[in-house]
Order: sequence, then C-alpha cells, then structure tokens
Amino acid sequence: MPRLKPPGLFRRLLSLVLLVWLLGFLWFALFLPRPAGDGHTDGVIALTGGTGRIARGLDVLRAGQAQRMLVSGVDSEVAPAHFAAGYGVAPALLACCVTLGYESFDTRSNAREAAGWIARHDIRSVRLVTTDWHMRRAAFDLKVAGPKQLVIIEDAVPSHPSMKVLFIEYNKFVARIAAWLVNWPEATRPPGSGHGKH
Repeated sequence: MPRLKPPGLFRRLLSLVLLVWLLGFLWFALFLPRPAGDGHTDGVIALTGGTGRIARGLDVLRAGQAQRMLVSGVDSEVAPAHFAAGYGVAPALLACCVTLGYESFDTRSNAREAAGWIARHDIRSVRLVTTDWHMRRAAFDLKVAGPKQLVIIEDAVPSHPSMKVLFIEYNKFVARIAAWLVNWPEATRPPGSGHGKH
C-alpha cells in the first residue's frame, strides 16, 4: 500500500495564511467599531463618503465637545454657502470653526489632509468620525500621517454593511497595512478626476 506524502511546506504555509485571513475577517466583520461617548477633544474630523458622518461631526461641534471641525474630502463643486445651507450651519459657526477640505480623494489622502490641518491649529486630540466599517482603515492612516502624540477618539457611525462591503473593506485594510510595511508610495489623483469612494 503506497504511503501518502505529507503536505509540502508551501501547502502548509498557504493553509496558515488562509486561516489567519479568515480569522481576521471574522474579527473585522463581527466586532465593528462603535460610537464614542461624550468626551472632549480639540478637534473633530468628519470624512465624506457615507451617510451621517458630517451630521455627527456637526453635532459634536455644536455640543461643545470640540473646538474645530474638518470636513475632509469635500467635492470641489461644493461651495461653503452650499455646504452651510445643506447642513443648516450658521454663518458664524462656519466662519470660526469649520474647515472644508478639498484636497483629499481617498482614505489615505484624507489622513494627509487631516495631518496638515492638525499641524496648522496645534491640535493635540481629535475625534474621528466615519462609518463603522471604514473606521479601522481611516484610523490607521491618521495614526501614520499624524503626530506621534496625537490622541484619536474613534467615533463610528453605525451602519448595516453587506457582506460584500465588509469583504472589500477588509481586503483594503489588509492591503493598506501591507503597503505601509513595505513603504509603498501613495497614489496621486489624476488631473480633473473627482473624489473616489472611500
């Protein structure tokens, strides 16, 4: 009777990678980030691209839980007056405390835009507002781009993401960590292109 050959090293490594990937995906999908409490931070950053993100950031600002707000990823066609009208922002609040960021087009450039805003205003702590399934990648990029001593409070907007959304976002998250590990250069936006979906 012929002896069965044991699995080769490559097969074992592949099985281990798949197991780690699967366990990571289960963690990612089952334990989504949650909304934060009522703590105070110097600033609040809301990322465009999802329902409820900007509204949540404005609620934080109006409640006095942050002194300034950055809306990162605003489309170039959205004028400040249109933004104020759409979200019911008083002119005085917009002028003193809200910055509309037009420079970013994806999650990684959101972080770069936010880091510049943080440096200009000498901000030590921020509340990051984005959808729950997007929070881990957004927070990771902000930690990489921002000051080392920056305190980040993750304030996730609850949602009901499909399995497809979770699958795509998890792989983006894994790919982003891999890119950081090998120091992969950041993508640039082609001239005239719009904002990408985060």
